[in-house]
Amino acid sequence: MRDLDMTTLRLFACVCDTGSLTRAAEQSNIVSSAISKRLTQLEDTVGVPLLVRRRRGVAPTAAGQTLLERVRVILANCDGIERDMAAYLAGVRGTVRIFATASALAESLALDVARFLQEARHRNIRIEFEERLSPEVVRGVREGMAAIGVCWDVADFGDLEAHAYRNDHLSIVTPANHPLAALSKVALYDTLDYEHVGMQSGSAVLLALKRAANLAGRELPLRMTVSNFDSAFRMVEADLAISVIPREIAQAYAGSRRLAVIPLDEPWARRRFALCTRGSANLAPAAALVLEHLAACACESE
Repeated sequence: MRDLDMTTLRLFACVCDTGSLTRAAEQSNIVSSAISKRLTQLEDTVGVPLLVRRRRGVAPTAAGQTLLERVRVILANCDGIERDMAAYLAGVRGTVRIFATASALAESLALDVARFLQEARHRNIRIEFEERLSPEVVRGVREGMAAIGVCWDVADFGDLEAHAYRNDHLSIVTPANHPLAALSKVALYDTLDYEHVGMQSGSAVLLALKRAANLAGRELPLRMTVSNFDSAFRMVEADLAISVIPREIAQAYAGSRRLAVIPLDEPWARRRFALCTRGSANLAPAAALVLEHLAACACESE
């Protein structure tokens, strides 16, 4: 079959919608004889009659109705391409809401988004963040409260579409004079004789620590939970407890607060974050651009 001409397909759809060559010609600003010639050529191309000529107009045959349904999809896709390209030309506009875990926000996400917004073509895009626990991130995306979610990739994404993002590495943070501070790496089991300060109940890290301690036949000696990393660092600096915090966050604090950062020697201590959406095809142009940019950042942490 020869390539189908888009103009002819648009005219075919217009004739079917109006039921008349004359009205289609008026709407399309073309003479009816030219439309008739194009439709005849279209029937020759597909090899079957597409229209039934009646005394008061025309109607699609069964084959014509089938073609019409396909044509509507093609035309809608073409219109979408035109809108998307026009959006790039004029500068995409829109607000993109992102739900993210505290670790993702405190590590690289904010900087990655800042780089995105620094590009001139993104000047009309606004990005809003909300910090949530991993289950809330997933639920928020699924329920349409956020376009993009960022959380640990062990979350149950279900029917959501997930893309790899950046990595981080969990570490033990202690006062500089702590017995563990001299070690080059440490297993979680060896930290269970010391009280811990953990992030808020339900956080992915705290759940992973409790699970690992239970598998080792111990309980996590949790002295307190806090809602943010700064509070955790203050508790450790005061020698009230030790804490498990991503190395990428801890190293920025360690020198100024006389803290030691010891890599956690566990297979689950190297984490990968994931970007989740309800599907790339369902994203608004602004959100699609943000997702594309963040996904491209994934290779930077390899």
